[in-house]
Amino acid sequence: MKWYFWLDSCPRPGWANMAIDQGLLDLAAEQQIGVLRVYRWAPSCLSFGRNEPAARRYDRAAIAARGLDVVRRPTGGRAVWHARELTYAVSAPADALGSLPEAYRAIHQCLAAAVTRLGAPAELASPSPVLPLNAGACFARPVGGEVMVRGRKVVGSAQLRERGALLQHGSMLLEDSQELVNALLSEPGEPGQEAPLSELLGRTVSWSEAAAAVEAAASEWVPRWEQLPEPSRWLTAGAPHEERFQSDAWTWRR
Repeated sequence: MKWYFWLDSCPRPGWANMAIDQGLLDLAAEQQIGVLRVYRWAPSCLSFGRNEPAARRYDRAAIAARGLDVVRRPTGGRAVWHARELTYAVSAPADALGSLPEAYRAIHQCLAAAVTRLGAPAELASPSPVLPLNAGACFARPVGGEVMVRGRKVVGSAQLRERGALLQHGSMLLEDSQELVNALLSEPGEPGQEAPLSELLGRTVSWSEAAAAVEAAASEWVPRWEQLPEPSRWLTAGAPHEERFQSDAWTWRR
């Protein structure tokens, strides 16, 4: 099976990022390839999990008043504020990485190695029960296998499996916490247990520095990465999904 690393340095709006990730899942199912994409967002965006009851839990009027971009992810989990952070996506045939917990752990081991390269001693959270969708923001509490530094969560992720393929994507916090997510809840949420790497390291961690660390860690995870084809191939794969991720009917469907 071929693996590709895609350093996607062009910031994109939330709907475009989610459409591309969904397209990469299609390619994994149809062409049996794996892709690790590293990317960012512009404008900053609030994303909801696939089945999160966002219409009930978040103050839509307050979101609109702040002029915030909003999207619903194809994967599960809870809300994430995407601003000064690094987002990754892994798409691959499901059997290439094993069961959902096995794949989750393998991908997070790679990300933990990247965080350690940046100077923060990372480890994976101990196994824990699956949190309900009303348990607050994605970073409010860690679940088993997520990346921690000194008891603080620095990477949160979610995974989707369909048609024999998987998509796992998530965020590595660089500068911002997730306080905005709780500020937008219709009812107060629990304080988060997250910490951006800049706070933990006492210095600024740029997107480019973090992306380079992920690429270096990935080279140890996958023995050989294929040369990336023309990026337009990946963008074209996402095109059929753009309308859905731009739709309010999808974003606020529950």
